[in-house]
Amino acid sequence: MPTDIFDFEQLLTESVRIHGHFCAGQVLGVRMSILGLRKIGIFYPKDSDRKDIIVFVEMDRCATDAVQSVTGCSLGHRTMKFMDYGKMAATFVNLETNKAVRIFARDEARTLAKNYFPEIENKYTAQLEAYKIMSDEELFKVMQVRVRIQPEDMPGRPTRRVVCESCKEEVQDAREVYRDGRTLCRPCADNGYYETFF
Repeated sequence: MPTDIFDFEQLLTESVRIHGHFCAGQVLGVRMSILGLRKIGIFYPKDSDRKDIIVFVEMDRCATDAVQSVTGCSLGHRTMKFMDYGKMAATFVNLETNKAVRIFARDEARTLAKNYFPEIENKYTAQLEAYKIMSDEELFKVMQVRVRIQPEDMPGRPTRRVVCESCKEEVQDAREVYRDGRTLCRPCADNGYYETFF
């Protein structure tokens, strides 16, 4: 497969258009995605390879929009999984080969970026420009990993639906909790992120 199949500038332009602004997170997310896709052997993520990829993102920051833009993966298609770890990292999984890599941004890349553009006083601007030209090895650490994806986490129709015995809302894909002989949704079992006023 040719190494230039991913056009960085074109992918970055599209990502910025979707995200709404140009920032270092967009550059990191696009570069991380290109590297991840290459490492797992996915070259047409929005076309013939679209059913062969799942991405786990560990941050809810700008880079996640870039990962979605480049890979075509999304929460709605169940091909993007959000892991709320607060890390600038993503794991790319080839469902056909089971090959998976976790890629995270090196902390030292921010400091190293200053060396590339010492004349730029604004550190964020220097990072943005440096991240475009730094090597993958300077920007990222790549780990070969294994990801076990459960049937209820795969794309497609829900594997099952149950009704919470407390709130009576439907729960899909084995997200229910069994407690004291009752079937509950997670908010009813453990307190959710919201409070009700009725």
